[in-house]
Amino acid sequence: MQPDRSYLVCATPRSGSTLVCHALGETGVAGRPEEYFEALRHSGRPRRPEEYFLGVEDQSIRDHLGERGVGAEQTPRSPLWSRAAYDRYLEWAFEAGTTPNGVFGAKLMWGYFGDFVSLVRNVPAYRDVPLAELLPAVFPNLTFVRVVRANKVRQAVSLWKAVQTATWREDQASSSSAISVEDDGSPPYRTFIEEHRPQLRFHYRAIDHLLRELLIEEASWDAFFEHAGIKPILVLYENFAGDYETSTLNLLDRLDLSPPDDFTFQPRMKKQSDSFNDDWTKRYSELRLGTEFDLVPVPTVKK
Repeated sequence: MQPDRSYLVCATPRSGSTLVCHALGETGVAGRPEEYFEALRHSGRPRRPEEYFLGVEDQSIRDHLGERGVGAEQTPRSPLWSRAAYDRYLEWAFEAGTTPNGVFGAKLMWGYFGDFVSLVRNVPAYRDVPLAELLPAVFPNLTFVRVVRANKVRQAVSLWKAVQTATWREDQASSSSAISVEDDGSPPYRTFIEEHRPQLRFHYRAIDHLLRELLIEEASWDAFFEHAGIKPILVLYENFAGDYETSTLNLLDRLDLSPPDDFTFQPRMKKQSDSFNDDWTKRYSELRLGTEFDLVPVPTVKK
């Protein structure tokens, strides 16, 4: 299906873009926004965890990543993926990501943007199209949606937690489709999965590296939009998550879309952060500030 109109959710890892795309997809009128373009040009696959640390000479980080055991290798999203015939893959993506009303949606991370541009330029029709005009040439009547997370330290912590297990959403680690359950209502294999996941460990230098990379990627999106003269629809994750239903309806309106008359919101995605995120964010912040401001732990007052 060739869409009549399209939008791209432009983001960085763990920025909240999955929540935004899930909300839009649930409406049934805003395409099916997934990461169709997350393949690296050299492999045809998403980045492996260690590829987030290219150029970092710290064996202790790689030791942590070497212990992962869940979802270490992902396959291409479609068997039609090919560097030499990328136009066929684009056709597949349009078919997969377009709802019956002719709207196509997709998510695009900056970490894959350069590879995506190279792959698109393998298609003769786009080979000489200037960068500022390339995406509108590929995607009809294109709108850009920019998802940004204000708390970058929490974003980096979330990313470090994810790359340790190569698990990006909770539902990747356990399926909700099991027929039988334990007494507490959980799938019978959940305990086994939890016990055999790699041990999550705090690592200051890993989080610090990811934080710097996220800031660079955000600045790169800024540079691209400035170069192309684009003013994207801006979505702040914290605001979106704070008022999920109203934010979804407002975003639909800005995309000039309306939900079906009988549309009702389904339960939200499971929140990905937990006590690890809270503890690691605090530990990273105190270590980063401690050397400059000589922070000392606040003593507990006994009553």
